[in-house]
Amino acid sequence: MTGKVYLVGAGPGDSRLITLRAVELLEKADVVLYDRLVSKKIISMIPEKAEKVYVGRAVGDDTAHQNTTNDLMVRYAKSKKNVVRLKGGDPIIFGRGGEEAEFLKENKVKYEIVPGITSGIGSATYAGIPLTHRRHASSVAFVTGHEDPEKKKEAVRWKNLAKSVDTIVIMMGLSRIDVICKQLVAGGMDKKTPVAVIQNGTTPKQKMIKGNVTDIAKKVKENKIVPPTNIIIGNVVDLSDTVGWK
Repeated sequence: MTGKVYLVGAGPGDSRLITLRAVELLEKADVVLYDRLVSKKIISMIPEKAEKVYVGRAVGDDTAHQNTTNDLMVRYAKSKKNVVRLKGGDPIIFGRGGEEAEFLKENKVKYEIVPGITSGIGSATYAGIPLTHRRHASSVAFVTGHEDPEKKKEAVRWKNLAKSVDTIVIMMGLSRIDVICKQLVAGGMDKKTPVAVIQNGTTPKQKMIKGNVTDIAKKVKENKIVPPTNIIIGNVVDLSDTVGWK
């Protein structure tokens, strides 16, 4: 008999966006393994009786870090503990939730996946950018700007994306924004296509700058934008002037 692991999304930053199911599981948890982007307010919701373990990882950290997290989930579960693996955003959208679920299944550990609001959606909404709109965008793609460093070849085909989707949401792509935009233009994207970069989305520190695919990289440097960020590319960016409510 083992415990159970819950792969839980904590939402994009604003603690009020966490789901009722996530709060319910935190209240019952024996152990909480939490990520770097989980807000302090959400961490404060964890009961004192629960063991809290930080397993956050920043860009550039050793990729073997994930192995430690995997081993901790299995070890605690096999000690008959209920484990909440708490992740910023959604566990499946670039949160390694799929990989962790596979690992748990291989090790015969019961698990449940609890969705959360991904930062790509939350930050855009708080900035007044509707990712889809009947007149402006009938399709949206969520893309990582930072792929697995162990891959021999980049999987994202940026040039193909340039004309195949109306809105592109790039997560973890700030350090490569110049290269990405140049590839999109090379793929046929209009040089005037609007771009928004949102820093610390849905939090009191949220900041947004706007430009187009030819000048946004320069504006990022000028405005000293740093992670965590989300990049929104498409005509819907201009709607922030009329839809925006913050």
